[in-house]
Amino acid sequence: MKVYLDNAATTPMDPLVFEAMVPVLKDGFGNPSSTHFFGRKIRSLIERARKNVAKHLNCTPGEIFFTSGGTEADNMAIQCAVRDLGVRHIVTSTIEHHAVGHTVEKLKAEGLVELTYVHLDENGHVDLQHLDQILSTCPKTLVSLMHANNEVGNLLPLERVSEICEKHGAIFHSDTVQTMAHYRFDMKVIDKVHFLTCSAHKFHGPKGIGFLYVNKDIQINPLIHGGSQERNMRGGTENVYGIVGLSKAMDVAFENLIAHKEYVIELKSYMIERLNSSIEGVAYNADCNNLARSLYTVLSVSLPPTDIAPMLLFNMDIMGVACSGGSACTSGANAGSHVLAGIEAPVDRPTIRFSFSRFNTKEEIDYAVDCLAELYS
Repeated sequence: MKVYLDNAATTPMDPLVFEAMVPVLKDGFGNPSSTHFFGRKIRSLIERARKNVAKHLNCTPGEIFFTSGGTEADNMAIQCAVRDLGVRHIVTSTIEHHAVGHTVEKLKAEGLVELTYVHLDENGHVDLQHLDQILSTCPKTLVSLMHANNEVGNLLPLERVSEICEKHGAIFHSDTVQTMAHYRFDMKVIDKVHFLTCSAHKFHGPKGIGFLYVNKDIQINPLIHGGSQERNMRGGTENVYGIVGLSKAMDVAFENLIAHKEYVIELKSYMIERLNSSIEGVAYNADCNNLARSLYTVLSVSLPPTDIAPMLLFNMDIMGVACSGGSACTSGANAGSHVLAGIEAPVDRPTIRFSFSRFNTKEEIDYAVDCLAELYS
């Protein structure tokens, strides 16, 4: 049996998304910057997709800029905020994705910004009182905090953080790669959020495509120069079939959002029950077993100390279960997880991250837990 429980790394493409992309792959060869029929036809697909994405976020099409994915979108937001918006100070956390963490560290090393890390509580959640305190003394600040952590799933109260940022005149960027199309975003309600990011392959769309939402109240310049694509905001011929796929993936996600969420929550709850009854001493990192305060697609399991800890993921893979020990973006690296270090997880307890999608089943959960229990028997 082969079981895929690494959906926080990437998700299988929905067949409906694939079907929507096929005609573009086959016949949509025109360059969208060309003024003839073939180009205009493809340009219309891009702008239709942009309007569709904007509809789902309740924002204007002019606030959506397509990118190669979440990493580029995060870089664009952070670097352009420093270059174009007068930001001289960045506030972030120690458990951000490397697309944010490495970017802000680079800017600090270049002497362009001061960098402050907001405190985390005992469960890895951002200390909002400390954030408020930092911003009260730091003008021209960018706050960059992810909506949900990709390894342990902690959720950030976006609206509350945006209110704190507005109070102190700070720019607010949130990496929403793990939550986009898993939660609803109403940008008319959270209108003080300045940047949001998206990567389609996290919600059953294609890889290599995402977008950056840029609040209409701010103005930045391109990060990537070249042609006049994306209304002069991103040079380079557009990934048209990717854009079409992203738009369709959002349609499928939002049309069935409540049902999909309830189903995945049921799977996560069921796995917690099975793990608790199958492995003595099992625990959970941060707050990921608290369904109200964590991303419903992620379960970070803290396992009892064992001599086979370095081989756990390998053995699970051999048994047919795909999962991870942390962020897939650093899989294969010797360094330990910066997220687990940031939440001060016990160093002697191995961690496995299981992450779910609507395509998983209870039978797959049973098999995965049985495999893990067998390794601990």
